[in-house]
Amino acid sequence: MLWYKYIKPFRKQAIIGFIFKMTEAFFELMVPLVVAQIIDYGIGQNDKQYIWKMGILLFALTFIGYGCALVCQYFASYTSQSFGTLMRNDMYKVINRYDYEDIDRIGTPSLITRLTNDVVQLQLAVAMAIRLVSRSPFLIIGSLIMAFRINMQMAIIFVITAPLLALCIYFVVAKSMPMYLKIQKQLDKVSLVCRENLTGIRVIRAFSRQKEEKRRFQNMTETQKDMQIKVGKLSALLNPMTNMIVNIAIIVILYVGGIRINGGTLTQGEVVALINYMNQILLSMFVFANVIIIFNKASASYKRIEEVLDISPRIIKEDNKDYQDVFLSFDTVSFAYQGNVALQNVSFEVNKNETIGIIGGTGSGKSTLVNLIPRFYDSEGQIYIKGQTIQSYDLKELRNMIGIVPQKAVLFKGTLRDNMQWGKQNASDEEIWQALDLAQASAFVKKLENGLDTMVTQDGKNLSGGQRQRLTIARALVKKPEILILDDSASALDFATDAALRKSLKTIQSTIFIVSQRVSSIMHADKIIVLSHGEIVGVGTHQYLLEHCDIYQEIAHSQLAKEETV
Repeated sequence: MLWYKYIKPFRKQAIIGFIFKMTEAFFELMVPLVVAQIIDYGIGQNDKQYIWKMGILLFALTFIGYGCALVCQYFASYTSQSFGTLMRNDMYKVINRYDYEDIDRIGTPSLITRLTNDVVQLQLAVAMAIRLVSRSPFLIIGSLIMAFRINMQMAIIFVITAPLLALCIYFVVAKSMPMYLKIQKQLDKVSLVCRENLTGIRVIRAFSRQKEEKRRFQNMTETQKDMQIKVGKLSALLNPMTNMIVNIAIIVILYVGGIRINGGTLTQGEVVALINYMNQILLSMFVFANVIIIFNKASASYKRIEEVLDISPRIIKEDNKDYQDVFLSFDTVSFAYQGNVALQNVSFEVNKNETIGIIGGTGSGKSTLVNLIPRFYDSEGQIYIKGQTIQSYDLKELRNMIGIVPQKAVLFKGTLRDNMQWGKQNASDEEIWQALDLAQASAFVKKLENGLDTMVTQDGKNLSGGQRQRLTIARALVKKPEILILDDSASALDFATDAALRKSLKTIQSTIFIVSQRVSSIMHADKIIVLSHGEIVGVGTHQYLLEHCDIYQEIAHSQLAKEETV
């Protein structure tokens, strides 16, 4: 079982907690017998000395039981929190090895919910298993045994009552279990809406969509509330049903016990002890029922966590094979996102240190094409780098050769220096400034009061869009990659800065892929690839494509002055 892997390192603490909880339960079973002795021999015979002696024993039993409960609570908490920490760390490691397809399929909000809420549900289940799962059955079975020890005939009432209580619990559990799984899935949807709203708050305000988004979030939370209320109503049936059964049993004990007291076959203390044992069974059943509800929630969460941990990356290293001499090439590469074709039969070759421009309409497959080079996705057909398929490279080795600047400029909380050292942890300030110069970012960084020690807030919100883009380009350049991918990463730059950036990039020894919607950004590239609906419709220089590619002509005529397209 998967859960045993995470409980195993802390099994000693779990066993200690279990032993102390069983000790507490044992002392609790002794209490009704002591009370019966006080009633029959102390109060019945007016023996004050006996009452004091047994009273001290009763206090001692309670005190020792309380101490055992505290020890159990400590070890249960230690075990459950350690269990959750270990599981959460493993989940995080596994998620970081996921293929992009797995992340797309499960969804970021669901993964966050599983890392947080679902793990908490399992932590609670582990704590309850140590503290209550062992105690409740022990008290129920122990109370039945003690009832038989007091009086065999009266114990029949217990034998009839216990299965009825168990049947009630089974009814509630069987009905509520599927509901908890649906609630966890609904929580994913709430997380998704919340994340979308917080991420896109500026867009929402720009379009004055606050009311609509509030209504959408409210609808999601209302649905979750209705589901919680529905399962809550079902769970609420448990207490009145079990209370009614136990109270009827107590009435029967009092009635039959009264008759037997008059007949001299039962004492008053024994009747009180039987009632106490019946109440212990009731309370233990209540606790057991609540534990089962917790376990239902944990069961739903466990399946979701198991799904996360069971996913293995399909993108793995294959045996090295030499194929061809060009630096990088695509050979009849096709790719589809969950059935939707993004690229089809794409083939081209790239020489070392060439600059490749990629252009096309929205949805033509530009970003998909460059995302296949670092093997974020696996595709049909083959991609070769240095004469070997990308599958023959270890993923870390492959991605260390590549510097990627995605469409969205993502910076992380910390200093500018920390962000610049992502590609090369031991990069010197000199190397960082060199990269900043190439990315046209050194001028504004020098104007910052703390320079490279300037703190970047979450997502780089204290910087402009153009500044963030230049810094992400610099971050990729620090590692001096053999292949540099710029995925529409200069869209926020003005034309002068864009031109200066392109000029500086010509001085580096890298094979560069520039994805852009601007013809001016890629027109001076050694080779331009024109995409349309996932297919290559033109490959060549700017001048060649102006003469031979209709789609490129249309794009160029819409953006450039007439004299530039002649």
